[in-house]
Amino acid sequence: MVMNLSPSVKKQSLVISIDAVAGLIVQIQKDNGEIPWSEGDKTDPWDHVESAMGLTIAGYYRAAQKAYSWMRDHQLEDGSWYASYRNGEPDDKTHDTNMSTYIAVGLLHHYLVTGNKTFLTEMWDTMAAAIEFAVDLQTPEGEIYWAKSPDGIVDPTALLTGSSSVYMSLKCALAVAGILGIKRPLWREAFSKLGEAIRLKPHLFNMTKSRFSMDWFYPVLCGAVSGPAAHQRIDKYWKKFIVQNHGVLCVSDQPWVTIAETSELCLALSAMGNDNLAGLVFDWIQERTYEDGTFWCGYTHPDGVIWPEDKMSWTNAVALMAADALYGLTPAGKLFDHQFWEKSAFSEYILP
Repeated sequence: MVMNLSPSVKKQSLVISIDAVAGLIVQIQKDNGEIPWSEGDKTDPWDHVESAMGLTIAGYYRAAQKAYSWMRDHQLEDGSWYASYRNGEPDDKTHDTNMSTYIAVGLLHHYLVTGNKTFLTEMWDTMAAAIEFAVDLQTPEGEIYWAKSPDGIVDPTALLTGSSSVYMSLKCALAVAGILGIKRPLWREAFSKLGEAIRLKPHLFNMTKSRFSMDWFYPVLCGAVSGPAAHQRIDKYWKKFIVQNHGVLCVSDQPWVTIAETSELCLALSAMGNDNLAGLVFDWIQERTYEDGTFWCGYTHPDGVIWPEDKMSWTNAVALMAADALYGLTPAGKLFDHQFWEKSAFSEYILP
C-alpha cells in the first residue's frame, strides 16, 4: 500500500510504498529467519534486529518473530553474538556489546505493536543474557567497552555511538523487565551511570569518531541527551553534516549522503519534539528510491551517483521506522520519543 496522509504545517505527505519496502526485507530474509544486509551479503546482529523492526511495522509479525528466534538459536555462551555471519557461518568473531544488546530494542518494539507478552516471555532469557554481557563490560566511570576479541580479551575502548545505542538497549531491557514483573536493579544502576558518562564525560569515549554523523545525533536519539542540551547539540553540528535538501552525510569529509543516517536523524529530531523539522528532512529522501519503490543505500553529492547499488534490508527498515515516528503507523512509533519515556508507565522501570 502507498500511504498518502494529510501533511502538517511543514511536513509533506508520506508517499513511500510500505509493501515494496517491507517486501524487500521479506525477500532477503532466509528460511531460518536470518536477515542479511542484502541477498548474498553478510548478516550482523544489530542490522538484523533493525530489519526485524521494519517487518513488525509492516505487519509481518511471524517473519519478525523468526528473526528474533534466529538470534536465540545463535546466541553464544557469554550472551553475545559474533559481529557478523556469512552464509550461515561466523565471519567476524568479535563479541560486540552494541550489536549484542540491540535485541532489547527490537523486542520491546515488537511488544508495543503486537501486545504479544507470550513471545516477550519466551525471549526473556536470550535478551537478559545479552544485557548481562554488556553490563559486565562497564567500567566504574560508566562507559561500556565496545567488545571482546575472538580470544575473549576485552578491548578497553568505548565508542560514543555504540554506547548510546547500548543506553537505548538498557532502557528497553528495563521496560521489558518491568512488563514481565522482573526486577533488575543492577541494570538500572548501569543505565544511570552510562547516561551520566554520555552526557558529562566525553573524555571516556577514547576512540574519536567525530567525523561520523552518528556520533553527532546518537546521544540525542537514545535519550541520554535531551531537552535544551539536545537542541544545542543538533544545532551545533548541523552545517557539518547536513546537505540541504538532500540529507545527512555519513562522514563529514566525504561526499556521501545516506538514507539510513538521514532516517535516523529524523528519528532523533522527532524524539526531541521537533516533528516539523524531522518531516522536512524525511521529505528530502522519500523519493530516493528505485523503480520498485525500495530505497537507495546512499548517493554521492553533488554528482548524484547511487552508491552502493545494493538494496539494503536495514536501510529500508529504518526508513519505515522514521515514517512510523512521524506518521504514527503503529503503537511503536514513539519508541524513541523522550516525552514518551518520561510520561508513560515505563518511566518507573528506568528511574533509579
